[in-house]
Amino acid sequence: MQELHDAPLAPLTTFRLGGPATRLVTATTDDEVIAVVREADDSGTPLLVIGGGSNLVIGDKGFDGTALVVATKGFALDGTRLELAAGEVWTDAVTRTVEAGLAGIECLAGIPGSAGATPIQNVGAYGQEVSSTITEVVAYDRRTRETVTLGNEECAFSYRHSRFKADPERYVVLRVRFALEDAGGLSGPVKYAETARVLGVAPGDRVPLATARETVLKLRAGKGMVLDPEDHDTWSAGSFFTNPILDDEAFAAFHARVRERLGDGVEPPAYPAGEGRTKTSAAWLIDKAGFTKGYGQGPARISTKHTLALTNRGEATTEDLLALAREVVAGVHSAFGVTLVNEPVTVGVSL
Repeated sequence: MQELHDAPLAPLTTFRLGGPATRLVTATTDDEVIAVVREADDSGTPLLVIGGGSNLVIGDKGFDGTALVVATKGFALDGTRLELAAGEVWTDAVTRTVEAGLAGIECLAGIPGSAGATPIQNVGAYGQEVSSTITEVVAYDRRTRETVTLGNEECAFSYRHSRFKADPERYVVLRVRFALEDAGGLSGPVKYAETARVLGVAPGDRVPLATARETVLKLRAGKGMVLDPEDHDTWSAGSFFTNPILDDEAFAAFHARVRERLGDGVEPPAYPAGEGRTKTSAAWLIDKAGFTKGYGQGPARISTKHTLALTNRGEATTEDLLALAREVVAGVHSAFGVTLVNEPVTVGVSL
């Protein structure tokens, strides 16, 4: 276990933003993770758990407490059953499942971060979500001070949300278990329209696993969503805002604002999201509110490749980033009456 003091946190995040931690500990086993958490809880020390740092916005003042980097390793495949240690690099794990001929998470290729973070956010992209394949999450329960195993239903998964996100101070994820599918080297049914179009197949069709993964990686790279230290469009947290889900009344009001602002012939993106609920596109809202690709004059700007990504152009501070985020939120609300919600976790700051 490595321990540092007054340690910079910015290099541990994909934004490359944020001040130092009073104490930074890197744990490489589950027992070490639990020991650090218990020590912090016993002493009343604030605790920040860091995985891949791809979903964190840390304030410029840093974190006054113990920052714990979960660097555990473990990839265990038994038939179609997969167990990942929380510290496993997610995109590497996806690659290994594709090489093993197993379907279920191939369209989640290229997503930065660690395996332990995936159930917290219910990570999803291109028609797949981890909640569809997760069977169990092993976590340390800070309330009961014991290791627990939560089944899929107990995780209370929903769109970019879970029991872990709803109660962020309670659980520290240690291991994640998945049930994948052996479809003879083929992917799961292609669900996302853009992916199907690029692949030249109909929604619901299957394609070779490697083809599905490579296609998603190309799509993500084209939007600046695959990490590249030389490309400032990837100095981000990927999608900064979640896609709004509106009830019937709110969607009707939104639809009226769209017609008023953009004309009767314009239809906003609309996807069923359960009874009486409709999901629309945050990227569309941002663009139509006037925040186009590359928007911004300062060191924090909207990506030149995708309106949903806010980026650090190299010299930004967290306050620069938050100022841009607040401008986008206010502009979208003024234009369409919809309030965007940030997807990354904020530490020591808020919108």
